Amino acid sequence: MSETKTVAVVISGRVQGVSYRAWTEREARARGLAGHVRNRRDGSVEAVFSGPEAAVDAMLAACRQGPAAARVAAVDVSTRAEIPAPGFRVIG
Repeated sequence: MSETKTVAVVISGRVQGVSYRAWTEREARARGLAGHVRNRRDGSVEAVFSGPEAAVDAMLAACRQGPAAARVAAVDVSTRAEIPAPGFRVIG
């Protein structure tokens, strides 16, 4: 049985106005992850991913590419202690 891994990420670059949130929701749900995604005022996207370590790591790798129209400059990751409620949602 794999351990649950929970991370918070901030993705910067050209990530707003390119369907990054909708893409993130689809990708996270496909991997069975819990959490959320939202736009930030500074033009970046913030997300929380929680689930099996391999699935979270795969999601982080996918975030470095994003949807076709995105241009990801950086993905900053920090570990989180609290585990979000089941399901994945877009905030805002």
